[in-house]
Amino acid sequence: MARSSHRLTWRLLFLILLLLVGMAGLVARLVHVQVIDHEYYAAQAAEEHLHRTVVREPRGAILDRNGYPLATTTAAFDVYVDPRSWADPATAFAGAATLAPILGRGAGDLLDAVLAFENGDYLAARAVSAYAGLQLLELAPVGVKLVETGVRAYPESDLASSLLGFIGLDQVGLAGIEAAFDIELGGVPGEVYFERDGLGNPIPFGSRLGTEPVAGGDIRLTIDRYVQRLVERSLAEAVERHEATGGSIIVMNPNTGAVLAVASQPAYLLSELDLTDEEDTGRYRPRAVTDVYPPGSVMKTITMAAAIDRGLVTPGTTYVDNGRAEVEGGEPILNWDFSAHGTTTMTELLQFSLNTGAVWLSRLLGTDAFYEYIDRFGFRQPTNSGLGGEPSALMRLPSDDDWYPVDLATNSYGQGLSVTPLHMITAVSALVNGGLLMRPYLVEEVSGPVGRRAYEPVVVRRAVAEQTSRTLVQMMNAVVDGTPGHLGQVAGYSVGGKTGTSTFADSAETVASFVGFAPVADPQMIVLIKIDGPQDSPLGGVVAAPIFSELAPQILSYLGVSPDGSALIERAP
Repeated sequence: MARSSHRLTWRLLFLILLLLVGMAGLVARLVHVQVIDHEYYAAQAAEEHLHRTVVREPRGAILDRNGYPLATTTAAFDVYVDPRSWADPATAFAGAATLAPILGRGAGDLLDAVLAFENGDYLAARAVSAYAGLQLLELAPVGVKLVETGVRAYPESDLASSLLGFIGLDQVGLAGIEAAFDIELGGVPGEVYFERDGLGNPIPFGSRLGTEPVAGGDIRLTIDRYVQRLVERSLAEAVERHEATGGSIIVMNPNTGAVLAVASQPAYLLSELDLTDEEDTGRYRPRAVTDVYPPGSVMKTITMAAAIDRGLVTPGTTYVDNGRAEVEGGEPILNWDFSAHGTTTMTELLQFSLNTGAVWLSRLLGTDAFYEYIDRFGFRQPTNSGLGGEPSALMRLPSDDDWYPVDLATNSYGQGLSVTPLHMITAVSALVNGGLLMRPYLVEEVSGPVGRRAYEPVVVRRAVAEQTSRTLVQMMNAVVDGTPGHLGQVAGYSVGGKTGTSTFADSAETVASFVGFAPVADPQMIVLIKIDGPQDSPLGGVVAAPIFSELAPQILSYLGVSPDGSALIERAP
């Protein structure tokens, strides 16, 4: 009996010891959870109990210069289904039957997709219309949740697609104006935390805290929808007519730097945007702003301006053109048509677009002076128009180890260097506006809840003297109006301009271009036209100049410039 009692005592002591050890482990665990790792487990509980969501105000509109909307935001809803709420077959069938027709989906396919989804709520549809959302709110199918969102709408359809850009699923700008001015348009998102039940639904009268979103504003561009539509149509027709690989057209006010229209091809349509196509991403950039090309003979106007500005030549200065220029470190340079003109004036140099004449001018200027004017005209820096992805010009400089005197010679007539179309039209604008290099800009005004901010014309620097500008205007007028049969001439208007024909160093593809302005007495408009890889003719005078001749009178009339160029007429916006 004593022995049995002794065993019972030891068993009891052993059980007590186990209990004490278990309690010690439990206490240790509680200390670990409640004290040592308190913050970690509190965060885990809060994450399970509290739901965080990002909230945004509706994205601001993008307007043309006259206030016509190009991109707006309309109310929409993302539709989610909680698979746990459809655990009962009858509820699931009823919910799918109600929801599917409104979303344009098959009830069976929707049901299968919801029940197969295991990671939270199933996204049944993104950005359904406000009408469809209101229907669902009224019908209130079990387990269906609506999240307010917005969807971009384009009242002018696909107009200016490459310039406007687009936004992602998170309402953040990914390209074009939408990306470059994302904060101005989208504002600052807010964060809301709310308590939710086991099914993930908000608890009525539960805690709700967070930060309120800050609204963005509307952006009014310098772009004119009428001019933009003219330009896009003309570019599309020209690319098709010449079986070209692409091209760009820019229309600008040379006096302010305001861009009235900009179009490029290849491009994309907002109505057919497919962000899953990785091979198509190259279409998303505004090529007239981001892509470089050899400007060809248009650059001769810059070389001529530099020589005139230094007082080295006048329009009547002559040189002897024997059709050939020998250059150290390179092959002999010939005129584009293999011609030789003998005694030739500076005006005739531009009229005949003589490569040998540009080389002669570059030697007269000297290396330091030539590249000084390259800087003055802004080629070695981005134009800072406001869009992202702008490069500087690509060229070898005298300070580079691989620079040779032949680079100076070829650069003088627009080969051996590459610039963007926006670079080139900005530089030539300085030649015709009195000599001032203006910063090109695309946004006139941002207006929203916090007020209004206007963008004014900005003078970067004086590129050449005012008298040099007046001289170049007359010389470029002689190039077009003074050359019988020039295809850039415009009936009723005095115009000036310069053609360009160039090739890429690593490609046989040619670029045909033309820069023209009007009216000569007081330039109100300048246009750059660039056609890539035309199959019928490589010449800017044959391919690009006629496009200017067609576009210019329509744009000038719309801007209210009278046919003789002597006055501006009133035009309703």
